[in-house]
Amino acid sequence: MLIAVGQPAPEFALKDQSQQEVKLADFHGKKNVVLVFYPLDWSPVCTNEHACFVNDMKNLEQLNAQVLGLSVDSVWSHKAYAEKMGIRYPLLADFHPRGAVASKYGMYLEERGITGRAIAIVDKAGKVAWFKQYDIPIVPDIKEVAAALAQVK
Repeated sequence: MLIAVGQPAPEFALKDQSQQEVKLADFHGKKNVVLVFYPLDWSPVCTNEHACFVNDMKNLEQLNAQVLGLSVDSVWSHKAYAEKMGIRYPLLADFHPRGAVASKYGMYLEERGITGRAIAIVDKAGKVAWFKQYDIPIVPDIKEVAAALAQVK
């Protein structure tokens, strides 16, 4: 079942492309989190989506947000992908058990073995402030995400 706006965001601790553990709780009281669920590194739509985030990062940082990408890919895939794409924000490996964190948000597509595409904004208090699910072939509108983020206090 999909996570709903107003609910506490499920906590997690996952490794990023630098093998650093990233916890959602690390940002409580400090920054809003833009949690980007995406199917796979290297796919064309995901590559376009991340290019949009990379290009709009300054705007998102000015809104006091931390972007976190999350897919079922491994730390090693994330490392190569981040280097190729110029991604400086954490890409979290929901690799083993596969999709465990995405499942907590209702975003693991078990029959396909991948993460669905969605964006959740988690406020500084740890609650889901905004959530939108997208069809897999659709690149999310980063301007829409930034506008929603600007409304989160």
